[in-house]
Amino acid sequence: MSVLTKRPVLRWLVPATAAAAVIGGGAAVATVAGAADPTLPERSAAQLLVDLQTARLDGLSGTVVQRADLGLPPIVSLAGMLGDDNLASLVDGQHTLRVWYAGPDKARVSLLGGNAQTDVIKNGTDAWIWSSRAKTATHAKIDVDGDHGAPPAGVPASPQEAADLALKAIEPSTQVSVGRTTKIAGRDAYELNLIPKDHASLVGQVSIAIDAAEHVPLRFRLYPSASDKPAFEVAFTMVSFDRPDDAQFVFNPPAGTKVTEAGDQLKGEEARKQVEAHKQELAKELAKQPAAARPQIIGEGWTTVVMAKVDTKQEGADAPQISALLGQLPKVSGAWGSGRLFTSRIATGLLTDDGRVFFGAVSPDKLYEVAATHR
Repeated sequence: MSVLTKRPVLRWLVPATAAAAVIGGGAAVATVAGAADPTLPERSAAQLLVDLQTARLDGLSGTVVQRADLGLPPIVSLAGMLGDDNLASLVDGQHTLRVWYAGPDKARVSLLGGNAQTDVIKNGTDAWIWSSRAKTATHAKIDVDGDHGAPPAGVPASPQEAADLALKAIEPSTQVSVGRTTKIAGRDAYELNLIPKDHASLVGQVSIAIDAAEHVPLRFRLYPSASDKPAFEVAFTMVSFDRPDDAQFVFNPPAGTKVTEAGDQLKGEEARKQVEAHKQELAKELAKQPAAARPQIIGEGWTTVVMAKVDTKQEGADAPQISALLGQLPKVSGAWGSGRLFTSRIATGLLTDDGRVFFGAVSPDKLYEVAATHR
């Protein structure tokens, strides 16, 4: 079972922009990392992996800082298209949040962005999403036994969430080793390193700092190949494993807030039936598509490439804007045809003029090679 599934709070850790707090938080990360390495009992990589899988978390509160330097092209600054939202800035810069957790049915995350604040709260059967900037709040009744109400996390936003994704990649293609001991947020931690064996991957190393006592990831770093500077880092700068007071999860909409009800509560069996019906409907729709139109997974491990086909005839109100954005990507061509290339420090994307899309944590040459053999 996934480590993340066992601790639902860590799916709620969504980074946010907070200029003042980030400056302080960034300094805290640097200061903590510079502390003397603690002396801890030796543990093997296998033992640390077991620690991650068997850890139990009853309570937590703290501050998490995310730093991203992905080397993305300018067109990914899509705040206008994505909406004026803290989440639109996750792909670059530094961000911070406050998080509280008191069990699977009590969790709260506060995202700070300048003078704005966004809160995501789960308290028993009540779930809230509140935006101070928009002066809106969405309320939903959820099934405490189900898995509803948690917001999606498009970008790994906590050490645990990022670690969980990385652990899924452990297979014969990965070298796993124990690094140095360290201190994160004032706590002793072991460092677990995952290194791709295939040097064609743009990922050089994944490093996870694991709390020596609680066995919870305190820091996650993703390094590009041929670089000792992380492309992505998310770490606690302050953390407590005491259970927060229940009052922390009670939300009363401030005066002037427009409240929207998301719908009635779905009971356990009713929710399961609805989810199953959606799955069957989706399966039927996918079955109608020709095999060539479905996404394909090419290769394995760290050098996996995903291929899909898209309709190159853009339609809809956003079509001109999308076309203009794609037009800013460099034009490339080869034996595989011609198209546009998206590059970053850890991933590459290729959109061909004939409607094929290739994406993976590999070099452009690798994508060109795949594109030449997969039409």
